[in-house]
Amino acid sequence: MSPRRGEPTVVPEADFRSYYGRPVIKEPTWKVPDVPAYLYLGGMAGASATMAALADVTGRPVLARNGRLAAAGGAAASVVALIHDLGRPERFLNMLRVFKPTSPLSVGSWILAPFSGLASAAAASEVTGYYRGLGRLAGAAAGAVAPAMTTYTAVLLADTAVPGWHEVHRELPFVFAGSAVSSAGGLALLTTPPAQAGPARRMAVAGSALELAAEQRMEKAAGMVGEVYRIGRPGRVLRAARALTVAGAAAAAVSGRHRAIGAVAGLCLTAAGAATRWGIFDAGRESARDPRYTVVPQRQRLAERESAQG
Repeated sequence: MSPRRGEPTVVPEADFRSYYGRPVIKEPTWKVPDVPAYLYLGGMAGASATMAALADVTGRPVLARNGRLAAAGGAAASVVALIHDLGRPERFLNMLRVFKPTSPLSVGSWILAPFSGLASAAAASEVTGYYRGLGRLAGAAAGAVAPAMTTYTAVLLADTAVPGWHEVHRELPFVFAGSAVSSAGGLALLTTPPAQAGPARRMAVAGSALELAAEQRMEKAAGMVGEVYRIGRPGRVLRAARALTVAGAAAAAVSGRHRAIGAVAGLCLTAAGAATRWGIFDAGRESARDPRYTVVPQRQRLAERESAQG
């Protein structure tokens, strides 16, 4: 019999064990590097579309052009990565047959598909010079969809049972948003003359600050599950990503009209964005392998609810 509420227990709490140490949940079967690339490319494409739309309004044609090309290229590459992970192209098309608001995967598919079409139309108009008005309109529409594009993959991960992602469902979208903004800014610094790259520099610094702050908050909010973000291969990858982010943001802040420093900042932030997605993806898989990360937090929440009710 279990003790009555409020009575001390005589038998000490047993250490957690699972049957033969086997995982409680199945590890995600998503392919590497397809899914980490999909996470990075989609976020970078979304932030690039927003940057391009704002650059177009403020009279920075080179930055707008580079942003549109990055948005279209990133979106197309992310679709290719997703289809390769799914195995057959028709599986992606099947996800568009029904719109299910309660499913992040369904909503994400309906974000990715129109965004890719709009970004591609804007880029095609930019390259060919045809239908400039429609191209600018498509670019503006892609910029409007872009905030959802930069964060829906975080919601997609957090909606799973994987503890490394689910336990940080509030913080993960901010990490992805900051990383996407800094990645887009970094890529623009690589391709845009310094005279028109001012917004890209500010994006690089602001996105990096948001990403670093959200990551720190994420690891604290994760409790014991936060270990997976600090140890093993995920920990090493994420520490390298943070170092690259800091270096890239610092270089972007002082680059001014120095094209070479801006290029260094761009390379650091591009690598940091890819490493952040890879590290978070890998940390989630590690958390699924260890049954402690699934069961212990559940028991802690149950104990907290019982204590609050008592």
